[in-house]
Amino acid sequence: MTSSTPYDVRDAEVIIVGSGLAGMTAALQLAPRAVTLITKTAGLPGGSSLHAQGGIAAAVGPGDRPEDHAADTVAAGAGLVDAAMAALLTRDGAALVRRLLEDGLPFDRAPDGSPLLGREAAHGAARIVHAGGDATGRTLVTALAERLRATPSVRVETDAFAVDLVLRNGRVCGLLACHAQGWVLHRAPRVILATGGIGAAFARTTNPAEATGDGLAIAARAGARLADLEFVQFHPTALAVDADPVPLLTEALRGAGALLLDSQGHRFMPDEHPLAELAPRDVVARAIGRRVAAGEPVFLDLRPALAAKPNGFPTVLALCAEHGLDPFAEPMPVAPAAHYHMGGVVTDADGRTSLEGLWACGEVACTGVHGANRLASNSLLEALVFGARVARDVAERPLAALPPFALPRPPAVAADVGHLLLDAIGTEARTALYQGAGLVRDGLGLLAARRKLDRLATALDMLRCEEGDEAPPEIVRKWGEARNRLLVGRLVVHAALAREESRGAHCRSDHPLPNPATISRTLTLSDLAGTAGPLSGDAACCIL
Repeated sequence: MTSSTPYDVRDAEVIIVGSGLAGMTAALQLAPRAVTLITKTAGLPGGSSLHAQGGIAAAVGPGDRPEDHAADTVAAGAGLVDAAMAALLTRDGAALVRRLLEDGLPFDRAPDGSPLLGREAAHGAARIVHAGGDATGRTLVTALAERLRATPSVRVETDAFAVDLVLRNGRVCGLLACHAQGWVLHRAPRVILATGGIGAAFARTTNPAEATGDGLAIAARAGARLADLEFVQFHPTALAVDADPVPLLTEALRGAGALLLDSQGHRFMPDEHPLAELAPRDVVARAIGRRVAAGEPVFLDLRPALAAKPNGFPTVLALCAEHGLDPFAEPMPVAPAAHYHMGGVVTDADGRTSLEGLWACGEVACTGVHGANRLASNSLLEALVFGARVARDVAERPLAALPPFALPRPPAVAADVGHLLLDAIGTEARTALYQGAGLVRDGLGLLAARRKLDRLATALDMLRCEEGDEAPPEIVRKWGEARNRLLVGRLVVHAALAREESRGAHCRSDHPLPNPATISRTLTLSDLAGTAGPLSGDAACCIL
């Protein structure tokens, strides 16, 4: 390695980026191999998994079958689900959840020890396993984090912002990261991206602040194959309060009987879909979104659910109380918010990407199991199943020696760049993406968003410096997150413009109907080579 910039070089057999459920699952499964898990959060766990109120969908109840779960998954995905991958997910998932139950993880159980199963939208059976009521994500990842801390083969690097992959002739050789103390080259022949989603690229989201699409952007700059980037799921029932992120009112509330009401107190979902409140998420989100866009508030009456499960929703009750709301006294105001990204880095059944030495799992990956619209509570299941599959595939591959490689100079940001400027760019970018590529889109709005994001990307790139005083690591990280947000936003807009139809979570008011000729996944090829410049000529998007 040669470079004019000093680096701390740290070697590992495997680098995992991300501290959510997928990343921690992979790290634990890889023991006793030497693994370095890096996360930009201050500790374990991190990411959206920690905030997941919904449960884990798995066919573990009497009379339920993985085949039925797979059929529901395919139906929810609006024609784009890979049926073979859905079958794999539900088969492996049922077996995995049974093992977790046997291992004594703190799932909610009946007096006889059997799991308490709930039902959520578009599921044909009660098959949702919960832990801690509506604190499933927090309960599960907290338990895994304790196990991870007790695993001596895993080295956890916190406050470490992953910047770019290091490649040699298309092969991954490691990862460059900005730590609080400076630059570190994590040198390894195997890198696993488990960085979560892109929700924080939107102005209104349920995702935590760290969900800036870092893994997707890193993979895009490295030239990895990406797919289905236009499909962003908006959760129907985020609490309509002034907060960032906005609090989520879990799908399980509607599964337990909560009702959606308009401003007149009328229950409107039976007029929208035969499944009413249990219709697929995109249907419910747009039904609410139309009313909110017209200036009509929408409310979720939690009282039937709270009566049915008095101890089932402690997280929801705490969130409402935090914002001075009493769900026992009146319905709660709700509105849709960006929640989950169905697209991502293309992988096979073992999490392998198009780049040698790079794997992906969890929300950053695009396995084909979600199609155009994710089935409720399949996300934690996907993280568990494919986190384990990635670990098994990585462990079975022989450890290859790294070739010599030259490391380019890392991005340097001018010393006079401050937090306020970067915050302003980030706010404008998030607003542009939410307005142009939100719940309902059209060609003119998408083009306006593309122009705005391109201008912001150019402005951000001008803050780099080739020589002279450089900004401290915390500014470099903020600049890097803004760069990732802008790249992810431009890629989403690019894919949304290419899909001239409405399908699943992708709704185009200028193309309101699905087009049978485009029942196929969108493949985005991106070779941006680390640039933050306009997206033109260096990216292509086609319907496969």
